Amino acid sequence: MDKAAILANCSLFQGVSPAHHRRLVEMARKAALPAGTLVFKPGDPCPGIYCVGIGSVRIYRLGASGKEHTLHLAGPGQTFAEVAVIGQFACPAYAEVTQTAQCALLPREGILAMIRDDHAFCIELLVGMSQWVRQLTGRLEDMVLRGADGRVARHLLQAKADSRGAVGLEGRKKHIASQLNLTSETYSRVLRRLVDAQVVEIVDGRRLRILDKASLQILSEQ
Repeated sequence: MDKAAILANCSLFQGVSPAHHRRLVEMARKAALPAGTLVFKPGDPCPGIYCVGIGSVRIYRLGASGKEHTLHLAGPGQTFAEVAVIGQFACPAYAEVTQTAQCALLPREGILAMIRDDHAFCIELLVGMSQWVRQLTGRLEDMVLRGADGRVARHLLQAKADSRGAVGLEGRKKHIASQLNLTSETYSRVLRRLVDAQVVEIVDGRRLRILDKASLQILSEQ
């Protein structure tokens, strides 16, 4: 997957003009990241914004007890390290490749130069960041206002599906559960209930198919 295609599919930059898209492509570097790679850790200088084209990268923090908590699973079309770049601070979390990834890396200094020098690009980037904040707010609402069934249903509805309704599950079960603030056991029980109710079916270890989107939508509000 080339740099232009990765950036064209990146939600953060969906609103940029063709001219700004070309500038981003020119400055971007391809980054091939094997599964298991630790991209950065807390306190590391932030190298830039990573745009995921293929694969999955887990962003996580360690609690006081040493337990890992997944903050974000960045899959195709998503980014990570964007806040550290724009805020100009060190990496605040760990980034680990969970599925071999191809990314476009936008170097920190190049992005900051565009922000400083191009008012129109700033406005376009703000639009993309507002969508990012909206997603984060939605995730916090899920944790506070919704039960386990509602969180899993919303996660599945928001995941990208192919033409046959198959949804790719980015990352391992325990990482998805952690992102939803659930235990692995609770997450598995919810999926089993959805399968038994014929709302979804398991395709393989990485994918499932939504059979009854209307019922999943109802569950997502609970």
